Amino acid sequence: MNYANIKWYDIANGPGVRVSLFVSGCRNHCKNCFNPETWDFGYGEPFTKEVQDKIIKELEPAYISGLSLLGGEPFEPENQLPLANFLERVKAAYPDKTIWSYTGYDFEADLLAGKKGDKDTVMRMLNCIDVLVDGRFVEELKNPALQFRGSSNQRVILVRPTLEKNEIVLWNKDDPTAVN
Repeated sequence: MNYANIKWYDIANGPGVRVSLFVSGCRNHCKNCFNPETWDFGYGEPFTKEVQDKIIKELEPAYISGLSLLGGEPFEPENQLPLANFLERVKAAYPDKTIWSYTGYDFEADLLAGKKGDKDTVMRMLNCIDVLVDGRFVEELKNPALQFRGSSNQRVILVRPTLEKNEIVLWNKDDPTAVN
């Protein structure tokens, strides 16, 4: 797996100051994607153990709220196993920091239904992710006023409560119990 970029102090892709990993490879090819160079699976640099170790170290300060995964597409089958292993390492090192992930795929129809890659690996990823922003970016539904998403069809999903209740539970920034 390759990655396109790492933002060490990101405030745009989840609440607080976050480390954001932009992975390479995406088959969604959304119209007016903000990162079309990441569609290429060969773009960027290899996601080595040394890179992973550096990210884990950079997550250590108390002012870092957590990790955000973007792309490209984290849930492309080629990216799943390396990310599942990495996310488990992050959760073990920092159980109180949140992991947010963005995907152009649909939570129920694609990820839970096992239509994208290995279902067990997808579940390993989802079990580490606190908040998932799902759905393709749709230019016609673009709304700059939306928080942490680009178009109104995308949802900001609390993963653990959704899996427990077997129904979509949306993140709400005004809810004091929401995952931040």
